[in-house]
This record gives sequence, C-alpha cells and structure tokens, in this order.
Amino acid sequence: MLVGTGSDVGKSWIATGICRWLKNRDYQPAPFKAQNMSLNSYVTPEGHEIGRAQAVQAEACGIPCSYQMNPILLKPSSLNQSQVVLNGKPVGSQTAREYFLGNDKKHLFEEAKKGFRYLNEKFSPIVMEGAGSISELNLKHRDIVNMRMAKAANACVYLVADIDRGGVFASVYGSIALLEDWERELMKGIIINKFRGDATLFEEGKKMLEELTKLPVLGVLPFANDIHIEEEDSVALGVRSKEPIEGQLNIAVVQLNYLSNYTDFQTFEHKEGVNLFYTRDKNALEQ
Repeated sequence: MLVGTGSDVGKSWIATGICRWLKNRDYQPAPFKAQNMSLNSYVTPEGHEIGRAQAVQAEACGIPCSYQMNPILLKPSSLNQSQVVLNGKPVGSQTAREYFLGNDKKHLFEEAKKGFRYLNEKFSPIVMEGAGSISELNLKHRDIVNMRMAKAANACVYLVADIDRGGVFASVYGSIALLEDWERELMKGIIINKFRGDATLFEEGKKMLEELTKLPVLGVLPFANDIHIEEEDSVALGVRSKEPIEGQLNIAVVQLNYLSNYTDFQTFEHKEGVNLFYTRDKNALEQ
C-alpha cells in the first residue's frame, strides 16, 4: 500500500507505475483504493462510478476496471456535504459530520474489505493506495482507507512524500512519529517524489531520513511534467494556469465551486500552442 504525507504527493501515479511494472513481469496485479473523495469519476463497463485514478491503474494492469477497485466514492456537493457512492451506485448524501461520526462507517469498512477480498481472490498482487495524510489524528480511529485498511489486508506500507513543495524532512519524520506501534510495524519504506535536478545531491538527505525514521528510503523519483494521470480532487487545480498567455490559443474554464469532471478539459493541456486556464475572474474572460 502506498500512503502519503498529504494529498497530491504522487501516490496515484506511483501506484500506476507499479501496476504496469508488475504486469510487464507477468504478474496479475489489480489496483485498490477503499475510499476516494473526488468530483472526477469514471464509469466502468458495467455502469458503476469509481475514481479515475483506479481506472487508469486498471488499464496499466491490462484489466477492465470494476467497482471493487474503489468501493466508496465521495463526491462533494457543498462545503459540508457529499454524495456517497457505494459499490458504484449513489446511496444518498451526507454531511461531513454524519459521514465521519456515523455508525455506518462500520458498514462501509466491511464493504471496502469485501471489495478487497474479491480482488485478492482473482489477482495478485493488489496494489493498494491510501488517501491524503496518514497523520490526521482526529480522524484516525474512523479511518477506512489508510492504516486500518492496510492492517485488514496485511499489506506492506510505503510512505510517499513530495519534496517539491518543501518540508520533506518534517512531513516524513512527523508522519512516522505519529504512528502507533502496530502501524509502525506495517511501514516498510519511504519514497521521495518530485525531486528536481540531480538526485545524487540528496544522498545525504536520504541517510538523514533513514537515521531519523529507522526506515529505508527506497527511491528518489524525479519531477515529471509528462505523466498525465487525471487528478482525483481539486487540490491540483491550485497549481493550474490562472491567466491567459499572449501568443497562444487561450481556453478559459470558469472555476465553479465543486466543478465536476474537469478532467474532461485536460486533453487541451497537452496541445502545443494552447493555454488552458481556470479562473473565477470575469475580467480574464474578456481578454
């Protein structure tokens, strides 16, 4: 299982790479993420909704995607409310308080484990992905996607950290220091993602992290602009282009609250001479 120091650290594309790597070596892998919170969903061949990352990961595995790969999908509809999609089908809407404090999390966790068992009987290995940060202490006892799911699956866990945003030592050390003993036993290594420049310059940093955490740093992955896995949430919109660029064909997307399936626009981001930008500024639309 790949877990993170936070959101948008690169868990999804690393998981996708592992899926393809395993397939190319004649394994039969499948992806799994117990719970997603995303406005960007994908419809399976059977008509079920799942997170788009798991659909891409299934493609990397060379298999059709299914709702068991993402049993629980939360689609925000307001600041404090989300539509709950269970096993690919909407089952209603809940406020954040109702979802995180309600007793049905036990039921949802059982459904997540059921999805994992289904995949585990058909494929091997299962490439699992957590969500957000593993160190949300106020939510941990109700967690159904990170370490509790890892324990239920008896999974080896690897922590992914984004060095590009800064603070990698604090985020890695802090995340591991806040783990309980049983969680710490599941943790097998650290992956540093989005390194810019010569990775050998981080050799001393690797040793420092290993000394601090008593865990191996298994790899330092480069920052890459040519890996295009559609984002699950709006965190990544914060780094998107926000304004028109002179001399290019500018395509503006009005950045509405709770914009759903904005991944439909992403094909334009990869076209030469085209600048796709998201904006809330009406003046930008007039340029």
